[in-house]
Amino acid sequence: RRIEEGAMQRAALQHACFVARTRPRRRAERKRRNFRVHGSDMPAWEQQEVEIEQEVLHVKRTVEQELQKVRDAGRGDLEKMEEDANFDEELIQIRRRIEKATNLLQKGLVEREKEVKLLLLATLCREHILFIGPPGTAKSELARRMSMVCRGNYFERLLTRFSVPEELFGPLSMKGLEMDQYVRKTHGYLPEASIAFVDEIFKANSAILNALLTILNERLFDNGNKRIPVPLVCLVGASNELPESEELDALYDRFLIRKIVRQVSEGGLSQLLTGVAWEDDDVEQAAEGEASPVDPSIDDEEEPVLLVEDLEKTRRKAIAGVAVPPTVIDLISDLRTFLQNKCEPPVYVSDRRLVKAVAMLKVAAYTNGRSQVNEFDCLLLTHCFWQRTEDCDKVDDWLLSQLSVDDGAKQVKYLLKGLFARACRAQGDAQKCAAIQGEILQVKALLSSKVSALRNTLGGEFASIRKHLWIGQDDAEAIVAAIS
Repeated sequence: RRIEEGAMQRAALQHACFVARTRPRRRAERKRRNFRVHGSDMPAWEQQEVEIEQEVLHVKRTVEQELQKVRDAGRGDLEKMEEDANFDEELIQIRRRIEKATNLLQKGLVEREKEVKLLLLATLCREHILFIGPPGTAKSELARRMSMVCRGNYFERLLTRFSVPEELFGPLSMKGLEMDQYVRKTHGYLPEASIAFVDEIFKANSAILNALLTILNERLFDNGNKRIPVPLVCLVGASNELPESEELDALYDRFLIRKIVRQVSEGGLSQLLTGVAWEDDDVEQAAEGEASPVDPSIDDEEEPVLLVEDLEKTRRKAIAGVAVPPTVIDLISDLRTFLQNKCEPPVYVSDRRLVKAVAMLKVAAYTNGRSQVNEFDCLLLTHCFWQRTEDCDKVDDWLLSQLSVDDGAKQVKYLLKGLFARACRAQGDAQKCAAIQGEILQVKALLSSKVSALRNTLGGEFASIRKHLWIGQDDAEAIVAAIS
């Protein structure tokens, strides 16, 4: 037994020594089998990997060249933008008229550029605008000037809790009553106005609300047993406070654009106090409590700057000819989801408001000379998708975060890495390679559209924002600083 045990120990020791001596040689053999030692020894899977790496390097070089073209695009100008957008002569005239109307509306006013642009946009879209702010901030002045610019019939009224329907829609016809007809004499009242201004609009009682809602939305007025169309283009509502009663929610939702009007800042007080020279008659009117007169330069125009017919024609062309890409639709949908599901308290956005907001974006894109809406037009939604004053900052911050420079770069990287891994596992399979190639073409098309949008954005240092008709200069600079 002792002899057998000794023999087994010697055999085990000899085997261990053999393994120790041959381990490096066997490891080298495995390495030679699995890895390249000479160029001719490269396995097939490694050759495919090298080819894929070369393709990836080629794609990287192509993308870098395209980005270099974007960086070298330089500063663009309005004429170049018009040539690229294939402006027609009629659209160029409309754009010039809008710029002229903007200058006329804000002449003599201090820090009212945003309000003027939004009022013009609402008029072009045949929508209504609500100004919320303290008295004496030129809310009614803007409405009067707008009526002068388009030479439309103007109606203005201040509501109180005791206002009656006759103040807005006209008195009852005495001759009609003699003939057993309950009709109103609407001449000179809201049913025959093109531009209207209603101050303290949320003080309207239930007797006024029913007829007012129909006029604002359907542009119809029930006069007796007949429903007649009204020529109303834009109603400018004003209030010192937001509505508190639920019965006013429907009226509040009729105003697509909402703007908080603030007092002139301390930096603009010197311009306000020294830049306006009133005549003696103007001082007397102000002392008597009458409104300041409209800028006479507006009334002295030989022809209207913007005809009501031109406004409707422009809106129809914009809605019919401007496309809304899926990226913009997704952005608006995500914004609504964010406001209604992730904000506290939730911000309700009605379906009607969504549809009208998209139509407004089409008009904004068309007047800027584009055939489709881009993401930066959605910045105008800051003035549409809010219910309370604190909601404005939420909408603005969310939009700027979505429009920042890092636009899905990480997702694209993950997508490319996934495609690369699948290509390595395909091992030359024709069916799998064809499927991967189809997905790569889709990614290529997506990246090409992104590069094109980036070129248009960065051309002339964010020219699409700085030259935007409906975004003020101060807002444009703040937006560029936030997203760059």
